[in-house]
Amino acid sequence: MLGFLFRGLTAEGSSAAALFAALTAEARQPHWYVEGEVPDTLDGRFAVLATLVALALVRLERDGDEGDRVSVALTERFIEVMESEHRELGLGDPTLGKTVRKLVGMLARRTELWRRASSGGAHWADATRESLYKHDISNQALEHSEAALRTYSARLDGASLGGLEKGVIA
Repeated sequence: MLGFLFRGLTAEGSSAAALFAALTAEARQPHWYVEGEVPDTLDGRFAVLATLVALALVRLERDGDEGDRVSVALTERFIEVMESEHRELGLGDPTLGKTVRKLVGMLARRTELWRRASSGGAHWADATRESLYKHDISNQALEHSEAALRTYSARLDGASLGGLEKGVIA
């Protein structure tokens, strides 16, 4: 929908494709849904993916203009994939735009949440609960997910910008 108008927003439109693929591969890991008890539903899988993308966006902010370039490309890739996935689910043009805007808003809220948590302005456990769960969760599952997100964030921090662009997360 209107893709022809926005195709040229990023000079390297697919520069974040490898990073998005790496984030998606991580979001598919069973431990999120088994030990972490995130519901293995469309909403649950979206929550994990959006959380990982938000952590990546927070990491990219540290690389100044070059990080911003990759961040924009990653966000565009996220939008492109969400639109495509929802089309496959049967959403038509009248509601697709509204749905994708809602999903992007959810990503933006998670990005702000993880920005605060990464800077010490919010507790990781609280951020984990808000980002991944819509319901009460066991302490064991929350601890698992918090630890997994801390580890993944550290891996993102340890990766170079060039590595991230290639989908290589330390």
